[in-house]
Amino acid sequence: MAEPSQGDAKLWGPLAAPSLDDIEALAIEALEALPEPFRSMSRGVECRVAEFPTEEICKDMDLESPFDLMGLFEGIGMTDDGIIPQTGQMPNRVWLYRRPILDYWAEHTDTLGEIVTHVLVHEIGHHFGLSDDDMYAIDDGLR
Repeated sequence: MAEPSQGDAKLWGPLAAPSLDDIEALAIEALEALPEPFRSMSRGVECRVAEFPTEEICKDMDLESPFDLMGLFEGIGMTDDGIIPQTGQMPNRVWLYRRPILDYWAEHTDTLGEIVTHVLVHEIGHHFGLSDDDMYAIDDGLR
């Protein structure tokens, strides 16, 4: 493998890994790009970004590593009486996990935006009660 040229070092030297805010901005772009009626139906779903899933989530999901989960839907899906919130019910929420997303990005050729969109669409799909095939079709339509 060739050593990086002086120009490469100048290009990469000042760059930092995308922040939580950067991932959130990509997620907002992805939400705004959802086709109707999914965009309108997703308005009540919160999108949050964290470094990793919590220890409790890792334990509940029997994960070997917190890097094993890039996103999570938390709440009651529309097919499970999630259309009308019940008193005391927390809002439906999608979590995106920055470090697992960045780890995946470093090992694949997809852009960071494509990965964030894919994870977001997959997790929102759980809100709608969609199958994996449905979610992949929506994701492919956004690329």
